[in-house]
Amino acid sequence: MGTMRRLTLVALVLGVTTADAQAEDPLQRGAYLVNTIMACGNCHTPRGPDGPGPELAGGFAFELPMFTTYAANITPDVETGIGGWSDEEIGRAVREGIARDGRLLAPVMPTGFFQHISDGDLAAIIAYLRQVEPVRNEVPQSLLTIPLPPAWVDPVVTVAEPDRNDRVAYGEYLARIAHCMECHTPRDEQGHLNLARWGAGGQELVGPWGVSVSANITSDPKSGIGSWSDADIKRAITRGISRNGYELRPPMAFAYYAGVSDADLDALITWLRTVPPLQ
Repeated sequence: MGTMRRLTLVALVLGVTTADAQAEDPLQRGAYLVNTIMACGNCHTPRGPDGPGPELAGGFAFELPMFTTYAANITPDVETGIGGWSDEEIGRAVREGIARDGRLLAPVMPTGFFQHISDGDLAAIIAYLRQVEPVRNEVPQSLLTIPLPPAWVDPVVTVAEPDRNDRVAYGEYLARIAHCMECHTPRDEQGHLNLARWGAGGQELVGPWGVSVSANITSDPKSGIGSWSDADIKRAITRGISRNGYELRPPMAFAYYAGVSDADLDALITWLRTVPPLQ
């Protein structure tokens, strides 16, 4: 690990951020990010017939033709969670998709989006994860039948804080860390996101809920959300109810998005309005 990167991550953990971020309590910010816009528990909190299990204890299975993987235990349990990991190791797992032992995390981890998490927000996320109740829960190893690349993304050294006064830019930042397009963009035959169809929906999402098909969230007025009001979009995000009253389905994390602040929803919608229309 290079000296520059070590110094950067030390500064990150000490909270060397912009003036706006310094004014906000890191633990409060971390709790907000993890439990609302990023919806970490949507994958990392186990679910059963009696409801959700211990917070962030992992074990949720993703069974796809190319691999079977399990959401990690990201509580601070030393033996089965991340309690023995350094802040630097946690940060690398989040933003680069690399585990403590150097192996690549399964591609269900939205590393391509999380690489954009700012230094201050990453420090806040780590601070929050450190104080979650530790849960001993041994999660099975992933079974991957596909070749993995050397890395998912280039090494991430530092990411500046977003300008929250720029609603379009901040909305794009929120959409990235919420990894909206991870589901709302179709994939090609190799499983890669089809960037030419950014936000056009149509991806089939298989889980305990059956098969859901992601919606078109481009600004197209007919097949997208271009003719939806801001209130329509907010209701869909936070309550899972479409413009026509249709109840949307998992894995959309409505229960988490219900806690997103009005200001952040406004910024997110402002950015969504800029997504080019696609039918």
